[in-house]
Amino acid sequence: MTATATRHAVHPRVMDFELDETIPRHWHAGLAMPTAISNTLHLLFPLGERFFVRSVKHYFQQIEDPELRAQVKGFFGQEGRHAREHERFFEVLEAQGYEVRRFLRFYDKLAYGFLERLFSPQLRLSVTVALEHYTAIMAENAFVHGLLDEVDPRVRALLLWHAAEEIEHKAVAFDVLKQVNPSYWLRARGMALATLAFVAFWISGTIMFLRQEPDVNGRELLRQLGQMRRRHPIVRRVFLRGIREYLRRDFHPWDNDNHQLAARYLEGVAARA
Repeated sequence: MTATATRHAVHPRVMDFELDETIPRHWHAGLAMPTAISNTLHLLFPLGERFFVRSVKHYFQQIEDPELRAQVKGFFGQEGRHAREHERFFEVLEAQGYEVRRFLRFYDKLAYGFLERLFSPQLRLSVTVALEHYTAIMAENAFVHGLLDEVDPRVRALLLWHAAEEIEHKAVAFDVLKQVNPSYWLRARGMALATLAFVAFWISGTIMFLRQEPDVNGRELLRQLGQMRRRHPIVRRVFLRGIREYLRRDFHPWDNDNHQLAARYLEGVAARA
């Protein structure tokens, strides 16, 4: 079976995570910088995943392949549950003393109240495909490079479940776009817009969190950032790798068949349930 023909079942799973105010404020390695970077993803994911669902759902009636239709329905279910679980974490952040609602309103208004309306449905789907590629790479890093090894175990459980399901459905939006419009230039434009928006909102959210860390000085934050860059070089492992892979004309997400990473983890979760 070729990479482009690879199809894996996509199953939404109901989870029960222990997310409450006992999670430490600096839950990622006990440090402010990696926690701020990770906390921003908790804020970006819910609205972003609902955007992914809207972008794919716009074309659902045009999908004739029953296997792909089943995958898309599973994709909707998984993304909806991811959004809800990360929204639960908003309450944890507020209990820890962070003010996050102002950033969320800004993000919602700019990204989905303004920018989304500027893009055509095909371009919105293309942006979704590019962002799904980035999240799949981050998910792989979580398993392969130990990205979450120093994370509080309750938060790690949430993030590893999310990572496994991102790998499981990583080609669904891509396969829909390929049926809707296989244009390489549409795909490349979506990658450019997705990269700019993702980086801008990720940096903005991280700065917002760091401004709420009065007990950590700038020199210490720079030290932590340098340590992170050496251990987990996000720019190289996520963005440079993602762009290099994605811009190949014959790219397909399952060219890198890492499904066993997700399957192994999810089988373990099912066995412990």
